[in-house]
Amino acid sequence: MSEEKGRPLPPAPGSAEHAGIALANTWQVFSGGTRDLLADRERASSWLAENGLIGQGAALGDPCTARLRTLRHHVRRLLSATAGASEPPEDSITEVNAAIKAAPSATLIAWDRERGLHRVVTHPVDELTDSLLAALAADTAELLCGPDASRIAACAAAPCSRFYLRTHGARQWCSVRCGDRIRAARAYRRKNSA
Repeated sequence: MSEEKGRPLPPAPGSAEHAGIALANTWQVFSGGTRDLLADRERASSWLAENGLIGQGAALGDPCTARLRTLRHHVRRLLSATAGASEPPEDSITEVNAAIKAAPSATLIAWDRERGLHRVVTHPVDELTDSLLAALAADTAELLCGPDASRIAACAAAPCSRFYLRTHGARQWCSVRCGDRIRAARAYRRKNSA
């Protein structure tokens, strides 16, 4: 549906609490096509800024955007395996772990005249992407290994490609829009088969 493709979907349950779900859901499939919120560096930078992961005006380059899309691919595979109760792909575990380990996490001592001695985590420009990917990967690891892991689900409204956290056991869809679309399709089939 072209209308569906043009309108942004509401946030999926759990995406506000877990950046890993939000990242996975930047790839969206509709009956009329797909939407990639990380398709180019402008869109990726905009999505990161909207989600508070980089400052307004900061921008990724093309290689960093490609790295972000690669991480998304592996996060989606891990969420899919968890939602389907299947064995997670080893290469995706390796890639998420590599992203976590790539960024410096130690707080160093710094000094300036205004603040005196203080602790900082330095992020030189060339390490900004490492830090960003590490934050997304660490959130994903916390989600996959934490108490919310059993609530991870894939939207059952084909062809929707989004993940969410179940708010109750019977929930099957990532949004009211997906649920309404499936219910309307069922009603249409019943009406036309009679």
